[in-house]
Amino acid sequence: MPAPEPARIPSPLDRRTLLIASGAGLAAAGGATAWVFGPGSDRASARPTTAPSVPAPRTATSAPATTTPPAPAVPTTVGTTLHSVATPTGKGPFRRLTDGPGWKRVVRADLAPAHPGRADRRTVVAAFVQLTDLHVMDVQSPLRMEWMREHGPHDWRPHEALSVLSTLSLIDRVNSLRGGPVTGHPLSFAITTGDNTDNNSTVELDWFLTAMSGGRIDPNTGDPQAFEGIQNSGLPLFWQPESARTDADKKLGFPHLPGYLSAAMRPLTAPGLTIPWYSTVGNHDALFSGAYRSGPHGSFAAQTAVGDRKLEQVPHADMMRVYKAVSAQQDPDGTLVRGVLQRYARTARTVTPDARRAPFTPQEYLAAHLDPRRTGAGPVGHGYAAEGVDADHMYYSFPVAEGVLGISLDTTDRGGAFLGSIGSEQLAWLGRTLDAHSDQHILVFSHHPSHSMTNLRADPARPKEKRHSGDELTALLKKHPNVLAWINGHSHHNRIDPRGTFWEVNTASHVDYPQLARVIEIVDNHDGTLSLITTLIESAAPHRTDYHDLSTTGLASLYRELAFNAPGADISSTTGKADDRNAELLLRKR
Repeated sequence: MPAPEPARIPSPLDRRTLLIASGAGLAAAGGATAWVFGPGSDRASARPTTAPSVPAPRTATSAPATTTPPAPAVPTTVGTTLHSVATPTGKGPFRRLTDGPGWKRVVRADLAPAHPGRADRRTVVAAFVQLTDLHVMDVQSPLRMEWMREHGPHDWRPHEALSVLSTLSLIDRVNSLRGGPVTGHPLSFAITTGDNTDNNSTVELDWFLTAMSGGRIDPNTGDPQAFEGIQNSGLPLFWQPESARTDADKKLGFPHLPGYLSAAMRPLTAPGLTIPWYSTVGNHDALFSGAYRSGPHGSFAAQTAVGDRKLEQVPHADMMRVYKAVSAQQDPDGTLVRGVLQRYARTARTVTPDARRAPFTPQEYLAAHLDPRRTGAGPVGHGYAAEGVDADHMYYSFPVAEGVLGISLDTTDRGGAFLGSIGSEQLAWLGRTLDAHSDQHILVFSHHPSHSMTNLRADPARPKEKRHSGDELTALLKKHPNVLAWINGHSHHNRIDPRGTFWEVNTASHVDYPQLARVIEIVDNHDGTLSLITTLIESAAPHRTDYHDLSTTGLASLYRELAFNAPGADISSTTGKADDRNAELLLRKR
């Protein structure tokens, strides 16, 4: 039986039809009343509505549906950065945000020509969304290293206590989208490209999985009645939001916000994604602080995480030794960190211990994804298979659409350090998978981009296995002209590079400004070319916040504004150039 004809992109609309179609909102699966962060900064988050139908969950090994897809929704840019982008206003070191003009789309013909009239011929191949570097974090954990801010202001973020809430706001935005902004085609899935958690912490993993699949989240650890973190330590190096005293960040215009910490720790109800989602592992998911081996449950990292001593400041000389070592990737097992924690234990703050803060193992990470309670919109395991738990395999393939295969890689080097690589076994598996699917288009997903895969340290679990760099991985992908794109995160930058036969698409994080996710629509131009059309989206929170508003909506907006003003943030670099953001990426059809 021949494959169904792909959905043809609707013709341009009149203004009245567009406005009727753009009144989108958010909803949990099953047509329930929406859970919203609105009123938002645009019409896409302005009011509740009814959820669109949710595709049936499917396993990573099942074949994609071959029935004719439903008629695409009316395409609209509302809810995307084509429509509006948070833009600074005013003067001074701390700037407020407001609604600003959207970013235009740039056509990139580096790998194939842009033939005229292609927009009228196009049919949809696939449409999905990438989320990356959410860094869901427990800011009260004793294993956190906030004391590294002594090196530089950006070594600690003033907005970190709102990471769970901001993740829910981004999920709200994805749920609100009616389809791809160019094709109107329903988004068939979402995929995270690593650093889902911040500190390899069990409670962070629980919050991440609940946020993605739906349920109640209590974003608090330790004492249920009191905050025990750096932001009520009284240390002037850090923003103390509830104190009227001046600190380093208040000197830069950060506000005094009584009640902020209590509001940040309030229980939340996560709607969960209403589309299937897949998960990719990052270095912060496998290593504490994204750089150090956690070791077994009885290791110093585990003992510190679940203990009652939280170190908040360290002499400058000791801090610099740790900083230089981690920057040079010279302390993968955290020997210097352990020495600092032990040397200054008597000066550490006493906090309430919490067993949920323990680091998780690779097997526990996989098992948590396979927990039926985490299925949400599916598929079971979110790409990971039960047989991979014992084998500790965090790479897999999955069906994207008819004739399109997705491949999720594990680029974290568990030997330690924040840069990545892959082992020989995984590289060989990738080669076999590419060979076996030479008749399909291929999308590759990973946490690390090619330029950050230079860490060839052996994996302690496989000490004799050779590690391979990003250059080697790029060379393998170039041998398979059916590979369309390599999509990744880690760098916290927007960057798109042509790689000879495919595009490498690197998307900024959701923890550092500009805090974006990326919608990708793949279309056949029926002229010998394909186009990957990328569109960035912000969270559902309004661009402007009222400091007196400590509701979930107000705090989600505050998260963005605090991130924009975070001391040391390199906004122009992380945002990227115009052709790294909303782009049409042309490819020759193989």
